Amino acid sequence: MTRVGICGAAGQMGRTITQLVTASNDLQLTSACDHPSCGVISHDTGEVAGVGNIDVPIIEGIADTVRDCDVLVDFSHADSSVEAAESCKSQSKGLVIGTTGLNDEQLAFVTLASQSVPILMSPNMSIGVNITFKLVEIATKALGDDVDIEIFEIHHSLKNDSPSGTAVRLGEIVADARDVELDEKAVHGRVGFTGQRKSGTIGFHSARGGDIVGEHTVVYAGIGERVEITHRAQSRVNFGAGAIRAVRFIAAKMEVGETGFFDMDSVLGLGA
Repeated sequence: MTRVGICGAAGQMGRTITQLVTASNDLQLTSACDHPSCGVISHDTGEVAGVGNIDVPIIEGIADTVRDCDVLVDFSHADSSVEAAESCKSQSKGLVIGTTGLNDEQLAFVTLASQSVPILMSPNMSIGVNITFKLVEIATKALGDDVDIEIFEIHHSLKNDSPSGTAVRLGEIVADARDVELDEKAVHGRVGFTGQRKSGTIGFHSARGGDIVGEHTVVYAGIGERVEITHRAQSRVNFGAGAIRAVRFIAAKMEVGETGFFDMDSVLGLGA
């Protein structure tokens, strides 16, 4: 039985993970934490998630949460992810990070920690999204420079970052496939008299509204034809299901003492 801890337990993804872990036969939720501003510190995690009392209170301390689990699942914010990586490293625990918005310095810290413990990080845990990542890689390489590429995403009105972490990852995949730097080719939205589209640029467009879970489309616009690759999330259960597979993957790495920095390609066998 793998003991699971959650960082960001009061959030939407934290509640989804709680529901899926408590429904599983091989995982046990043993610890949970969140920021004091969540308003449910000391409340039972199961009750917050709607599955009934499971005798696991939501606490403030990440280190204490890590102490009582084998694998920590982090859906919080960038600063907490760094603290989670440090705690998992010092206590020899596995870590699954679904948090987005880490800067280069924070990402470097997490990567360094993965030399000591197994860490899986993905901007999107959805199995379908990660298959979409692979399809985008294949399409970009196959279509080459003869098409214009635009990335569209829409999410619920409460989302804080823009473009989404998933959209940024799609842009990174496109840039890698074209052997260019994303920062040099990215164009974020267009307004006013912008002139003709510059060849080789990668466009990003974001929309926010309502309770939309998330939609991403990569458009390949050529002469006489257009290819579109789209993923639409209809609920957060699909993200949670991917995270649960990631937990099992990291738990298996822990059992054999393997360290490293992994992504969902590793879980799904989608590597090159």
